[in-house]
Amino acid sequence: MTGAHRPAEAGRTAGTETTGTDEMTGTGRATGAGGLPEIDVAGAARTRHPLRWVASIVLLVLAAQLVSLLVTNPNFQWDVVGRYVNAQLIGQGIATTLLLTVIAMAVGVVLGVLLAVGRLSENPVARGACGLYVWFFRGTPVLVQLVLWYNLSYLLPEISFGVPFGPEFVTADTNALITPLLAAILGLGLNEGAYMAEIIRGGLMSVDPGQSEAAAALGMSDARTFRRIVLPQAMRFIIPPTGSQVISMLKATSLVSVIALADLLYTVQSIYNRTFQTIPLLIVACVWYLVITSILYVGQSFIERHYARGATRNAPQGFWAFAALRRRRSTEVTS
Repeated sequence: MTGAHRPAEAGRTAGTETTGTDEMTGTGRATGAGGLPEIDVAGAARTRHPLRWVASIVLLVLAAQLVSLLVTNPNFQWDVVGRYVNAQLIGQGIATTLLLTVIAMAVGVVLGVLLAVGRLSENPVARGACGLYVWFFRGTPVLVQLVLWYNLSYLLPEISFGVPFGPEFVTADTNALITPLLAAILGLGLNEGAYMAEIIRGGLMSVDPGQSEAAAALGMSDARTFRRIVLPQAMRFIIPPTGSQVISMLKATSLVSVIALADLLYTVQSIYNRTFQTIPLLIVACVWYLVITSILYVGQSFIERHYARGATRNAPQGFWAFAALRRRRSTEVTS
C-alpha cells in the first residue's frame, strides 16, 4: 500500500503532470506542476474592444474636419503666412526671444541653486529668508512682476549703491537703468529662480542620505561627494522638470510684449496693427514657437537619456517615438 503510492507522490514532487479526482463531481481533472489545474487555451480568443474603434473613428473624423477647415477656409490667408514666416523683422523678434530665454534661465538656475542650498541649510535665518523668497515669487503672477519692475521708478526715482544707512557711492536714474530688456530679465529670471529652487531641492532630497554617509566613510570630501555622488543621481530628477521650465520660459517671454520689448509676439503685433492681418500673423508666431519648442524637446530627450543610463530599465521616450505615436514596450529581463 505504501509503496504503491510512492511513484505518484514522487511525480507530484518532481512537478510532473498527474491526474486527480474532483471532490464535488468525482470526475478526473488534469493537473500540472504543483498540483494546479491546467488551463485549456485551445478556444482562447482576443478580447474585443469596440469602444476603441468608435473612439478612433471619431478622432479620425474630427481630424479630417480640422484639415478641411485649414485648407478650405480662405480667412487663414496662408499666402500671407508664407510671406511673413521668413521676414527679417520676424527673425529679429525670434533672436530677442531666444536671448531673453537663455539669460532668464541662466539667472533662474544660478539663483535656484543658491536658494535650494539655503532652504536645506541648518541656519534658520537663511532657511526662512529663502523660503520667504520662494513663497512671494511663486505666489504672485509673473505678469505683475514684469510690470512692477518696469515701473520701478515710481517707487525709487534713483538707485544708489553704498554703505547701508551710510554714504552713497554711486547713484543712477532708475528710468535710464531699468530698460525694457533689464526689466524683462529681472521679472522672468527672479520668478524662475523660485521654481528652480524647488526643483533642485527636490532633486537633492531624492538621493538616499546613505550615499553621502558611504562616501564620507571612504574619506571623500563634501565637495567631491556632492560632485561625484549626489549631483549625478539628483540630475535624473532635476533634468526633466528643468527642460519643461525652459519650454515654459520660452512661451513666457511673450508676456514682455506688455512692456514694449520687441520679442516675437510684440513684433507680430506691431505688424498686424498696421496691416490688420491678425490671424495670419498670429499663425506665424505659433509656427515659430512650435519649431523652437520641438527643438528644445529633442535636446531634452537626449539629456534625459544621458543621465538615465544604468538607472532605469527603459530609457526615456525620445522625440521621434513621441512624434510617431509609438508606445514604448517594456523589456523583459530574465535571470
